[in-house]
Amino acid sequence: MEEKETSYHVPVMLDESVKGLNIQEGGIYVDVTFGGGGHSREILKRMDSDGELYGFDQDADAEHNIPDDSRFVFVRSNFRYLYNFMRYHGVDGEVDGLLADLGVSSHHFDDKDRGFSFRFDGALDMRMNTRAGQTAADIVNNYTEEALADVFYLYGELKVARRLASLIVRTRENKKIETIGDFLELVKPFTGKDKEKKFLAQAFQALRIEVNDEMRALKEMLQQTLQVLKPGGRLVVITYHSLEDRLVKNFLKTGNFEGKSEQDFFGNVQTPFRMVNNKVIVPSDEEIERNPRSRSAKLRIAEKKGKKEN
Repeated sequence: MEEKETSYHVPVMLDESVKGLNIQEGGIYVDVTFGGGGHSREILKRMDSDGELYGFDQDADAEHNIPDDSRFVFVRSNFRYLYNFMRYHGVDGEVDGLLADLGVSSHHFDDKDRGFSFRFDGALDMRMNTRAGQTAADIVNNYTEEALADVFYLYGELKVARRLASLIVRTRENKKIETIGDFLELVKPFTGKDKEKKFLAQAFQALRIEVNDEMRALKEMLQQTLQVLKPGGRLVVITYHSLEDRLVKNFLKTGNFEGKSEQDFFGNVQTPFRMVNNKVIVPSDEEIERNPRSRSAKLRIAEKKGKKEN
């Protein structure tokens, strides 16, 4: 089982994130990004026999990594439905800690059939849930020029978003853009040797975020943590790019996604969380060397405010 997980994905900041959950005897925990199961297995190691762990993942591939442990419940769903499933299992408002590792696993980047990486040719897919939803090819072939420009600008932060969208629309009039190779050929006018990888990384990120509705799903999940976590419960989140990190930071510090602080009569910021680490935690040099994908990771830990039960 360990061999399988290692080949699927090397968990980022494993000790720091699991330690941030402050695991209690008989506690209830949720890993909303189960993936290869690395974080979940570490949580199980630190729980006692009365503990419960729920792991969420919409990707069918992740089901091969489910641990053989009676304390673990696998939820085949996107984490945007967190509250519904916790309520179904009768533990809404009782969760002691929730972990979210928002990075795309190395398994997805290394699987040429999933379409997440520009290193391989194949279908332009990028769906986390291959059983439903539109693909990246559907987006580039069907979105209006304006909608495409918004995707590449907002989610890829590409300055040439409008020009790229215009080129896509002109190209697809003659031939559908169905494969990674088709897309790479199309974007050649924008990629010189010095900036090719950065441009493609931004373009692919934009399409992946749109395909999987990642920003809206993240917002919905974060809002639902207020319903499922008990007072004193920990929320541990690992982010990888500025878009998601901004949402997480604002939500934890102010209780909203715009970062607008509301203060009481005494000037105290009204937020449902208390930051456990006021300074963001980043991976060590040793971890980055061992796992280059962790380079851009940021770890934030917060605790839900409210009166704890004795």
